[in-house]
Amino acid sequence: MTHILRIDSSIKTQGSISRQLTDDIVAKLLAAHPKATVTARDLGANPLPATDANWLVAVNTPADKRTAEQAEIAAQSDALIAELKASNVVVIGLPIYNFALPSQLKSWLDQMARAGETFRYSEAGPEGLVKDTRAIVAYSSNGTRMGSDIDFASGYLRHMLGFFGITDVQFVASDHYAIDAEDSLKSANDDIARLAA
Repeated sequence: MTHILRIDSSIKTQGSISRQLTDDIVAKLLAAHPKATVTARDLGANPLPATDANWLVAVNTPADKRTAEQAEIAAQSDALIAELKASNVVVIGLPIYNFALPSQLKSWLDQMARAGETFRYSEAGPEGLVKDTRAIVAYSSNGTRMGSDIDFASGYLRHMLGFFGITDVQFVASDHYAIDAEDSLKSANDDIARLAA
């Protein structure tokens, strides 16, 4: 059965283009796979804690040797990793803030970047451990064109997903909304129409 993990990271709960696009992408996937299940995580409304020294110690301490506080800290990261590994498709809302990805989305990536869990080091270099998962990213910006010299978000997100083992990554882009809202949304909707469900 198909399982979809939906990640929204916009701090706007109303009027968010990336949320509108993730809505439309998930709707398309569900139309093609009516029995699919969806897990939704709203990082904009419910931000994750930033990683810090206590987090680093907690996740690198063997589970049977963690203190109660360390176990609680690690449990959040463990849950996020389990959600990702359980999904066949991850749909990510990527609004562009100051030419980069939101800190909320960066925190999600940081929580999951754990050796032995989402990647491992081998003689050939890092190897991603999240296999057979596809990612569809809803890129939204008022004027930062995806792939341009000032886009510091899409390449980074693609790299991090690949680092985790997710190499089938597709983008849907509404990247000039403040310049021409109608054309920007049409471009994104055309991208969605071309997606294989």
